[in-house]
Amino acid sequence: MIFKDADELFSSGGIREENERFLIDDFDLFRQRTVDDLVDTLILSNSRHLKRLCQWAAYEAALKFGAVPASINGLYEARGRGQLSVSFTVPAMNIRTLTYEIARAAFRSAAKINAAAFIFEIARSEIGYTNQRPIEYVSVILLAAIKEGYRGPLFFQGDHFRVSAPDYQRGRQAELDKLNKLVKESVDVGFYNVDIDASALVDLSKGDLDGQQRSNYEISADLTKFLRDIQPPGVDISIGAEIGEVGGRNTTSEEIRVFMQGYLDRLAGTKGISKLSIQTGTTHGGVVLPDGSIARVKIDFDTLRELSRLAREDYKLAGCVQHGASTLPNEAFHMFPACNCAEVHLATQFQNMAYDYFPISLKEQIYNWLRTNCSLERLPEQTDDQFIYKTRKKALGPFKKQIYSLSRDLRLKISRAMEAEFDFLFAQLNVANTRSLVEEHVKTVPIFKSKLEFLSEESDLGALEGAD
Repeated sequence: MIFKDADELFSSGGIREENERFLIDDFDLFRQRTVDDLVDTLILSNSRHLKRLCQWAAYEAALKFGAVPASINGLYEARGRGQLSVSFTVPAMNIRTLTYEIARAAFRSAAKINAAAFIFEIARSEIGYTNQRPIEYVSVILLAAIKEGYRGPLFFQGDHFRVSAPDYQRGRQAELDKLNKLVKESVDVGFYNVDIDASALVDLSKGDLDGQQRSNYEISADLTKFLRDIQPPGVDISIGAEIGEVGGRNTTSEEIRVFMQGYLDRLAGTKGISKLSIQTGTTHGGVVLPDGSIARVKIDFDTLRELSRLAREDYKLAGCVQHGASTLPNEAFHMFPACNCAEVHLATQFQNMAYDYFPISLKEQIYNWLRTNCSLERLPEQTDDQFIYKTRKKALGPFKKQIYSLSRDLRLKISRAMEAEFDFLFAQLNVANTRSLVEEHVKTVPIFKSKLEFLSEESDLGALEGAD
């Protein structure tokens, strides 16, 4: 049900507003009925004001319930100091569509194995093409946590908060101002984990490594300082940086040393990153064959193992981060914890699985829309299957309401399929029984906000572009 107005919202099951305060009288009724209605309204309503009220309700309810946005930095610092007795790789999951249903699946999988070391993230580009501002992404996932009875720290991450090289060349300060604005917007709503990505500015035409990495480490350091300045009291934001653009050549130990030296010098004592993204042979979305299938990709696990060791031993980081891994063969995933990989980013496979369940009629509408609206992205050598596969993520925003309006039975079916996928991934990445480690090393700081903070005008950042 979509709420029509504030009166209907606050007369719904179990909640009320009193003197600008959000109160829950019946948690069971709220979970059983109101949570779903809040999600419906957040996604399907055309009223910005009403959506903001629902976001306030979601945030306040989550804090009262015990699901609290947090930074994973304490856990990563403990890993960098060698204080964790078990090797696991934190899955960072980009949910591009059906966010409520897919997040619920992740929480169910985590509950089975007492896991808490996992991250929900969204990239700068994804915010644009999936039409999910950070405040909506957080709100919907918090409601999913309440629905599934998940309590404890919740990690929301800005993935690939990226400097666009073309925009940077056209206007350096304008691009950095736009990125700072997005960072501030995200931190304000609970993104206490941010991956800075200035890797597109690495200039391999320079003759020396410092020249190649200079723009990357300078901007990464400046954004780190900005994040430290705006982080809420008591919150130590987890920050990552990226050495080389994913999809390019493999990262080397010399590049890490040069980047870290320049980065730390520019920080001048400010607390820095806790992890480092590298390239080891993957590409975002995988390599698409002419029939639309995905080529098998071989990760250089020896490079991943060695560079993670270097990051820990020389710089006390949690280790290295692997991007572009979700379309790898199943037999590869157990290797990430074996190589002491700190974090692995997973996105495309969740999207692919959702598409597998979409009705043919909806897919035909989407694919026709892509042929019209994304035609300039089509390469001369691409087959239709290749073109559709590479661009269909761009339709998730324009078709967001149609996708979410699929029958509840079908969405539940998708959620159950996703749950099986999370069961597999969480087992392979060895995150079972990580709740005790998270509770030991992660500090939760509930930050209560007034209704007026949620009703303030949202910054219009426009369509955000960049690699996901």
